[in-house]
Amino acid sequence: MTTFLALYRTLLGAVASRGRVAALGALGAAAVLVGLAVGLSDPVDADRAGVQFVNGLGLSVLVPVIALVFASSAFGDLNDDGTLVYLWLRPLPRWQLATAAFAASLTVTVPLTVLPLCIGAALTGAGGAVVAGAALAVALGVLAYVALFCALGLRVQRALPWGLAYILIWEGFVAQAGRGAGRLAIRAYTRSLLSQAADVRLRLGAESVPTAVIVPIAVAVAAVGYTTFRLGRHDVP
Repeated sequence: MTTFLALYRTLLGAVASRGRVAALGALGAAAVLVGLAVGLSDPVDADRAGVQFVNGLGLSVLVPVIALVFASSAFGDLNDDGTLVYLWLRPLPRWQLATAAFAASLTVTVPLTVLPLCIGAALTGAGGAVVAGAALAVALGVLAYVALFCALGLRVQRALPWGLAYILIWEGFVAQAGRGAGRLAIRAYTRSLLSQAADVRLRLGAESVPTAVIVPIAVAVAAVGYTTFRLGRHDVP
């Protein structure tokens, strides 16, 4: 446990740089202001307005981008500057290193996504079901994206553009073509949770609640497992 906490603190320091936290914290604050503006506009259907706010700004942009920036840097920054080798050469279980990176990334990503989006949803005037659905959808989305982008940061150099390509091209365009492609997009499951909770139909939001809960958790477990596997066989420069 002592070793894990030491790894966690080291990786948290690498992930949570002041510049990143300030910039992405400002993005979260902007989301709250957008929610307030929506509420002040007195929408005819407040629940639908709240769902559109969470879906359009939160699940499509804020959640994946913030997760990408923090999670890809957990190993990505260390790999790019050549300092990952100092952690990699230590005689410690690889699962601890993978889990510590995942936990460190979650520590900063969760409050910068879940809190502003739930506050913003409430400010739109939406009911409690929308806010609760937003909290669950955002939390599970963060879980899956963080694990996935931690693995990406270890697997490739310059992980940020690769992650943006997945978010913008695959999830934003290709996944819209049909349900088969949509099932390979995390956004389909987060949207489904929000849609079912609020009883508001969304594109790519047709998965059942059990599926929409299980798949993001399974993606997170598989991605952390893959990260552990790669750490055991990775040639660190």
